[in-house]
Amino acid sequence: MNHLRKRSFALGGHRTSVALEPAFWAALEAMAQRRALSLSALVAQVDADRADTTQPLASALRVFALADDRG
Repeated sequence: MNHLRKRSFALGGHRTSVALEPAFWAALEAMAQRRALSLSALVAQVDADRADTTQPLASALRVFALADDRG
């Protein structure tokens, strides 16, 4: 059983899909709202700020959500 929810975004002029658990999407949506950003803008920001470009975007988003939750 797959509990991941997939969403599509345009990043750097290319369409990409990201699959995350619903709890991570909810956390990211709340973070975007607190920053007065769209979810797409927040995802683009995380994508652009990745120091390790070999890290999957889904992993970067999970780490970002967890780091924000702690701080």
